[in-house]
Amino acid sequence: MSKSTKWFLAILGVLAAIAIVFTLVMISLVKNAGERTDTVSSGSGEKIALVELKGVITTSEDVVRQLKKYRDQSSVRAILLRIDSPGGGVVASQEMYEEVRKVRESGKPVVVSMGAIAASGGYYVACGASYLVANRGTLTGSIGVISEFLQLQELLGKIGVDFKTIKSGKLKDAGSSSRRMTDEDQRYFQQLIDNVHAQFRHVVQTERELDSLAVVSLADGRVFTGEQAVALGLVDTLGTYEDAVQIAADIAGIEGEPTLIRERKTRSFWESVVNEATHEVAAAAKDALDWPVMSFRFTGAE
Repeated sequence: MSKSTKWFLAILGVLAAIAIVFTLVMISLVKNAGERTDTVSSGSGEKIALVELKGVITTSEDVVRQLKKYRDQSSVRAILLRIDSPGGGVVASQEMYEEVRKVRESGKPVVVSMGAIAASGGYYVACGASYLVANRGTLTGSIGVISEFLQLQELLGKIGVDFKTIKSGKLKDAGSSSRRMTDEDQRYFQQLIDNVHAQFRHVVQTERELDSLAVVSLADGRVFTGEQAVALGLVDTLGTYEDAVQIAADIAGIEGEPTLIRERKTRSFWESVVNEATHEVAAAAKDALDWPVMSFRFTGAE
C-alpha cells in the first residue's frame, strides 16, 4: 500500500469518526430539546395556568400533558386555554377536547381565549371548556371534516410508471393515488366523513346546549366571526385576552390580580436550530405518510 493511500485512508477514518460524533451529538440534542421548562408568572393573587394551543393540530401530547399537570395542582385555581389554530388532526383534537372536559368536570374551570382563529379542530377543543371568549374578529366555527386524496394515475402513466396491487378485499386500496377512485370508494369515504362529522355535531350540540337542527344548519364548514358566533350560541361572550384572564379569575373566585403562570421551554441556540430543522422534516414526513387523513381543519387558513 502506497504512502498516499495510507494518508487517504487515515483522513477518511478521521472524517468518519467526526461524522459519527456529530451525529450522536445531534441525536442527543434533539432528544433533550424542550425537556427543560421553567415558569413565568405575573400578579400577586392565586394562580391561573396558561396553556397555549397554536398552529395546525398534529399532536395532542404537549397540551394534554399540561392540562393533566395543572388539573392535579391544587395551587392552580383555573386554566386559561389560549387557542389560535385552524384545527388539524381529528384524533388529536378529540383527545385535547376530552382532557379539557375532564378538567372542567373535576371542578377546575377552563376558560378559552380565542385569538385570530379557533376553527374546526380548534373549536372542537374549545367546546370542552367552561366558558368561551372570542374577539369580535376571531374566526371560529368551521364545523366540518375534510379528507383529501392525491390522484396521480395519469401522471404516473405518462412517465411510464405502473403499479400492481395485491389485496385481500376490494376496498383495501381505496384512496390509493395510483388508481382512479371508484364510485364505491367515494361512497365508502363519504360514510367515514359523515360519521366523524356527526361526532363533531354531537359535541357542539351537547356542550353548547343547542338544538340539533340549529347545529345541522351551522355545521356546513362555514366560519363565523366572534360577533356572529356569540349571537349563534357557539361562543359565550366577546372579549380580549385580558378579559378572559379576569373571567377565569371571577369564575374561580380569585380576589385581586391573579398570578398567571405558564411553561416556557428553554433551549440553547443549537438546540433551537436542530429542533426547528427536525420539526420541519418530521412535519413533512408525517404529511406524506398520513395522506389521506381526515381533518378538522379550516382550509381557508392555508
